[in-house]
Amino acid sequence: MLAGAVLALALAAGPADQPPLPTVPQSAEIQLKVQRDGSLSVVEAISVPDGVAMDRRVALRVPAPHHRDRVYGVRDVVLEGSGTASVDHDAFTIHLTPGTSIVRYTVDGAVAGDRVTWELAGGWTAELKFLRASFAAPKIPAAVDCLVGDLPCAAAQIDHAGLTRFSQQNLAAGQRMTATVELPAGTVPANEVLVPAKTIAGAFVLTAPVAWAWAAFVALLLLLTAWVLFARRGQSHVKVPPGRHFPVKATGEFASPEGVLPGHAGLLLRGRAGPLDLAATVLDLAVRNYLWVSDGPTLARRNPPDEHLTAFERAVYEAVVPDEPVTLAELRQRHVEVPRTELAADVARRGWLATRRLRRTGIRIFCYGVFLTVLLALTVGYAQLGVILALAGFAAAVTSAALPARRRAGDDVARRLLGVAEIRVKDLDKPQRELVFSRGLPYALALGELGPWVAAFDGLKHPPPVYWHAGDVTPDQAGSFATALAGTFAATRRAHLQDLVSGKAG
Repeated sequence: MLAGAVLALALAAGPADQPPLPTVPQSAEIQLKVQRDGSLSVVEAISVPDGVAMDRRVALRVPAPHHRDRVYGVRDVVLEGSGTASVDHDAFTIHLTPGTSIVRYTVDGAVAGDRVTWELAGGWTAELKFLRASFAAPKIPAAVDCLVGDLPCAAAQIDHAGLTRFSQQNLAAGQRMTATVELPAGTVPANEVLVPAKTIAGAFVLTAPVAWAWAAFVALLLLLTAWVLFARRGQSHVKVPPGRHFPVKATGEFASPEGVLPGHAGLLLRGRAGPLDLAATVLDLAVRNYLWVSDGPTLARRNPPDEHLTAFERAVYEAVVPDEPVTLAELRQRHVEVPRTELAADVARRGWLATRRLRRTGIRIFCYGVFLTVLLALTVGYAQLGVILALAGFAAAVTSAALPARRRAGDDVARRLLGVAEIRVKDLDKPQRELVFSRGLPYALALGELGPWVAAFDGLKHPPPVYWHAGDVTPDQAGSFATALAGTFAATRRAHLQDLVSGKAG
């Protein structure tokens, strides 16, 4: 009780307002007082002997654990005596000339938890013969600590009045003396300021803005996951019904649902186009009288391409028969590929497949994030923001891959393409049989139903003629040509891949 009363009287008297003056030349008397708001009031009285100038520089940004720096703030600086005192961004600087000077200032950021830490000496350009300091707080401290470099101070104790006192003799120029006082819990609010260190490791330290950015990234992941689950829940898994045939109008004409072409089938149903789709497109061009098939078998141009051909059909037309007629044996020596860019653009234009815009955007954002990570790590810090941006781009690209390739319109076309009715060939008259057989043949090839389709027409007593092939060709022979055409492009593809593996191709 007595000690508390004495401490209260001492605080009321304001020990930091009028410090004792040094009695020893080139020495310092310091008084510290923690205010109830956590700020630290400091008064230093320094004696500078004649013929000497003393300078001190106190760093306001010092290393702290876990790749952080502790930042102090110094304000309300007043100097009484001979010299100057100033504060810049990173340091508190004092310049004193001979005589006794008093420096008053307030420190912010000295309270970490219940510990108050301040550097009593350090950064002086001249030796301090003697230093004495006192520390006052609203409550009597629980513990004290004082270090000169890595060694304990000469004296650091709590006296009978509740004041904490420190003293040290012969502090060499630049030698640091740091006092730490532990107060009872809740005595004053903590005001420690920690910032990432200006290092590569410090640039990746978790801070409040970065934490908010991570929270936003988690929310983005949840939204993307919900989007994918919702989209995949409504996805149709198209399967080939056993024994199915192709849709035919009530009039007996072959009907292509929504104008779907044979070359669309692989990309629409399997997500990729290959030699079978190329062969089906060539066969469809023959059926539609753009190409003519003769013995050999030989492919020749019959009619020039017009506005009824899509961009990918035109590319196939020009690649397969660029000028002179070509046999399948000659075609086997060429490297003819499905024009995937034009084909994908055509399917996307029809609204059947999702575009790759999200994937491209995600890749672009990922690259921006990597660049921003490096830039922030080498400059202002907060490099995790770049990492989060890169991960957001990666998540967008993964989301694009996880979303269904087909849109709902594509699902509907795929279901209709895979058969909505079973054709009854005997119910068709002869002109209808001729048109339906030839028009449906490329689709049968593209969908792997060539055998059943050919058998349905070849088994008739009067099989329909094949108008796009020279000579008297039966449905079975037309089917054989379709098989040979598919085998040609498949063999060309395999040969090209073998050349790539062996290094013969560019």
